[in-house]
Amino acid sequence: MPRGLPWRDHRPMRSLARRSLLPVLVLALVAGLAPAGAVAAEDTVSTGAVTAAERGVLDLTNSRRTAAGLVKLRADARLFALARERAEYMAATDTFSHTQAGGVSVFDLMTQQGIKWYGGGEIIAWNTAAALDYSAAFAVKAWMESSGHRAIVLSSGYNYVGFGLAISPTTGKRYWAGVYLKGPDRTGAWAKIRSVSKTNLSGRYARVTIRWTGNDTRLQVLTAGFRYYQIQKRRDGGAWYTYGLTTATSLSRKWSRGHVYEFRVRARDKAGNWGSWRNVIIRP
Repeated sequence: MPRGLPWRDHRPMRSLARRSLLPVLVLALVAGLAPAGAVAAEDTVSTGAVTAAERGVLDLTNSRRTAAGLVKLRADARLFALARERAEYMAATDTFSHTQAGGVSVFDLMTQQGIKWYGGGEIIAWNTAAALDYSAAFAVKAWMESSGHRAIVLSSGYNYVGFGLAISPTTGKRYWAGVYLKGPDRTGAWAKIRSVSKTNLSGRYARVTIRWTGNDTRLQVLTAGFRYYQIQKRRDGGAWYTYGLTTATSLSRKWSRGHVYEFRVRARDKAGNWGSWRNVIIRP
């Protein structure tokens, strides 16, 4: 094909139980996108630039999903590493394929790396756009212009994703891989402080009331669900005191005035995933 035209390819979601029985659908379509500029074979870019371009594809993909009323896919570091591995293989060999030497597929790699999955998909693309942000945009645009690829990008059957980019040292082609996963919830629940109120009881004490909220982070599928909060406080930078685990969303206590208190809360989902602490400084 003419140099510079982006290619895109995909493999559909497959059932783990029936993966050997399902046919592989392979599409190799050309989109009418002009390259941002020819690249030399010796073209090199920083690791940081490659990582930024990969995250850019995630952002572009999720913008398409939210516009279609779907939930954003969560970034999975394991899938980003796997997608990079797939892209690097294609770039090193200048082969555009869903399989590597010995017929190894992304599904084989996920299983070998201990990634638990119930369904998965892979889409691949290449182009010769010199600027990596253009290359990322071309890859997503090409996928979206093909019904088979768009079905994966906009699928309601995945919850995690990773994207990888690598550049061929001989042709300068930018190879892209996207690995989609339906797997267990690995995303922590969220919590935030809603309000803090204080009422002076005397010169020595004040009643402090803290309110918070939270929930499990919603995934497109298999959201584990909220379980409980953990709340802690400390005074004047000392050791943390744990109130314990609770589903309550407020705490009211009489605290000594003239001290600096720090209160924090975090949430856990039913799969055991903790979210980040949320802190507030209180001076009764």
